[in-house]
Amino acid sequence: MAASGSLPAAFAQVGGSNGRLVVGYPAGGTLDTTARQLTEAWRRQGRQFIVDNRVGAAGRIANGQLKREKPDGSTLLCTHASALTIFPHVYARLQYDPAADFVPVSPMVAVTCAFAVSSAVPASVRTLQDYAAWVRATPGGATYASPAAGSMAHFLGYQLSEAAGLKLQHVGYRGSAPAMQDLMGGQIPAYFGFVADFLPYLQSGRVRILGVAAERRSPFLAGIPTFAEQGYARILGGETYGVFAPPGTPEAAVRALHESMVLASKDPALRAAFEQVGLEPYTQAPADYARQIQQEREAWGPVVRASGFRSEE
Repeated sequence: MAASGSLPAAFAQVGGSNGRLVVGYPAGGTLDTTARQLTEAWRRQGRQFIVDNRVGAAGRIANGQLKREKPDGSTLLCTHASALTIFPHVYARLQYDPAADFVPVSPMVAVTCAFAVSSAVPASVRTLQDYAAWVRATPGGATYASPAAGSMAHFLGYQLSEAAGLKLQHVGYRGSAPAMQDLMGGQIPAYFGFVADFLPYLQSGRVRILGVAAERRSPFLAGIPTFAEQGYARILGGETYGVFAPPGTPEAAVRALHESMVLASKDPALRAAFEQVGLEPYTQAPADYARQIQQEREAWGPVVRASGFRSEE
């Protein structure tokens, strides 16, 4: 553990009280796991942060609250980047400005979407081309699921539908757990989800992953080709879970918090914990992270609009 004199300056600003890392999702999910492992690494650095789960509205309640917190480094938010890149195009009443109400500190992990089929799809279907041919030949086979309507996975399915000339029908679940249960049981033929969703079930034989929506193969699924390797180079489903500070947080504090996250990313215990659940440690300078989020927000806008999906929530 670091000596108190070497603590990051942002931690010293907080004083003697615990800091809070807010998460807008329930305990036990991958976003919550990311936050808890980060706070454990920070504890080993010598600073106490607690995870504060404020559940509701797909994380939008917690996200909207950040702008009301004191910009002193004591309250931070851990959320997925798609809350700032995709949600602005999906929700009519977002409760926050994705550009003005968040100060990016750093991503903590990178996650990747993948596409899988269930036992309802013949064992001969091993590639995306096989899947497209099967859908065309199979009445009722065009259904695919995602963890939620309006999620990145939802729109990746739309992109696949368009690129392959299919008419895929989307079914949005309330989280990855029930979707995976139905995929394992063969109630749904196909599912777009994160790599971490599939890892516990790879040995079951009831799930076949056909492709990874990333520029490179996943280190957790080295034998599975990317979409690009199968002719769909524009279908990319990379996501980050990152930490954000309230607007007005001093630049020096943001820089110190970023340094503490870089240090945490090198923590062997944290890296091992992430690897167990399919998360890749990944950090980025605050300005670079802000720029990446802006670019992704601009890129997803046309996709969401073309899909015709819009939530009035």
